Amino acid sequence: MSNLIRVNGQEEELAAGTVVELLRAKGIDPTARFLAVAVNGIVRPRRDWPTIRIGVGDHVEIVRPMSGG
Repeated sequence: MSNLIRVNGQEEELAAGTVVELLRAKGIDPTARFLAVAVNGIVRPRRDWPTIRIGVGDHVEIVRPMSGG
C-alpha cells in the first residue's frame, strides 16, 4: 500500500500529520498572510490547521498569492 497524498495536483509521500506540519515541511510559513488551504475540497479555517489531520489519499490544495501579472 502506498503512503501518498496529493498536494496541488502532485502526488507525494505523506510526511506530515497536520496541515501546519505540511506547510512547514514545504517551506511555507503557516502564519503568512493571504494563504488558504483546502483538504479534500473543503477550505479549512486557519485556526483549525494545527489540529486537522492529513492521511493517506487526502487531497490538499495550498493557495498563496504570486507576484506578477
